[in-house]
Amino acid sequence: MTVRHFLSLMDCTQAELISLIKRGIELKSLHAQGVIYEPLKNRVLAMIFEKASTRTRVSFEAGMIQLGGQAIFLSPRDTQLGRGEPIEDSARVLSSMCDAVMIRTFDHADLETFAQYSRVPVINGLSDDLHPCQLLADMQTYLEHRGSIQGKTVAWVGDGNNMCNTFIQAAMQFDFQLRIACPEGYDPDPQFLAQAGDRVSVMRDPTEAVRGAHLINTDVWASMGQEDEAEARLKRFAPYQVTPALLDLADEQVLFMHCLPAHRGEEVSSELMEDPRSVVWDQAENRLHAQKALVEFLLVE
Repeated sequence: MTVRHFLSLMDCTQAELISLIKRGIELKSLHAQGVIYEPLKNRVLAMIFEKASTRTRVSFEAGMIQLGGQAIFLSPRDTQLGRGEPIEDSARVLSSMCDAVMIRTFDHADLETFAQYSRVPVINGLSDDLHPCQLLADMQTYLEHRGSIQGKTVAWVGDGNNMCNTFIQAAMQFDFQLRIACPEGYDPDPQFLAQAGDRVSVMRDPTEAVRGAHLINTDVWASMGQEDEAEARLKRFAPYQVTPALLDLADEQVLFMHCLPAHRGEEVSSELMEDPRSVVWDQAENRLHAQKALVEFLLVE
């Protein structure tokens, strides 16, 4: 049987993605009711972290425990990967001992190499290119609060980073229009824009991007690995801060999301985090339930 991986949203069909986020809502309800549901007893998820994490680590680890399984945390300093063992060798060994592998790394090509040599599902917990697990949680959150996102208008304000790239894929898979407002020189990856065609538009004016939008998203201006650019980026991105006044230009039912951690007073004003239109805390919690649905999908036949 062919092993299913989840390296990007494009690894699933539209129907599978919609089913996943609906299943996430079901699993969230079961957990709230105190129902014990453990389909992953004796299953083990290996978690390789080359980048720091709060939400990704806790959500996958807690999710595996809630589903009856176990998770093993591995960092480069704890494994032979950090001492130069080839990725394909590590993939062969870890996939012979574990039932799935989640990787949070820098180079997306490393994920693809690991998946090529793995006999078990590999999950992208974040790469410099994409963050598909976050988008599952984002789409679940929108569905819970506003229903289907199909046909809606979504605005991305800020850096054309891995989150922005993943929203481009989400626009294709969940059938919405995406407007991206970013400074010149900070556009998302051209390969993703080319795939999306006229479903996505890039502009420089954030007020133009958010006008009438149903969902507004942002992220930090300097991602992990870009710390040396932080000061220059602060100046360049200053006009792109998302504030309550910016949301006032959007649809009256607009929601604000941020994948966190947020740098309050930079990409988002402090007061917006507590604004009633902000759903960032539900969004963060949904990482847990959306990923439980994902692991169940990949491991339970």
